[in-house]
Amino acid sequence: MINNYIFVAILFSALVTWLSRISPFVLVKYRGLPKIVERFLQYLPVSIIFALILSSIVNGKIGQLPTFKWLDLIAVFPTSYFAFKYKNLIATVVFGVVLMALLRYLAGFLGL
Repeated sequence: MINNYIFVAILFSALVTWLSRISPFVLVKYRGLPKIVERFLQYLPVSIIFALILSSIVNGKIGQLPTFKWLDLIAVFPTSYFAFKYKNLIATVVFGVVLMALLRYLAGFLGL
């Protein structure tokens, strides 16, 4: 009895999750968006990327001031330069990963 209940709950949860993710695409495809919403959405990817970068270079703990992850912070600047210069997302990700690996290797080698 419990197994059937759990199975049905998982199926309904999957259906609700799927519908909430697919329905905006279907609505936008046939109805379009108002111009003000389109203009707002142009800035959304930049803000998401900035939030991801900021959360990856800062350590935040409750009751303390934020601290920086210095290796990650150092890697942000050359990777950002690479991204703006070449405008290739995959190459930027590969460059950032390789740079971070080199920085961590050097930090371990130097005992930092």
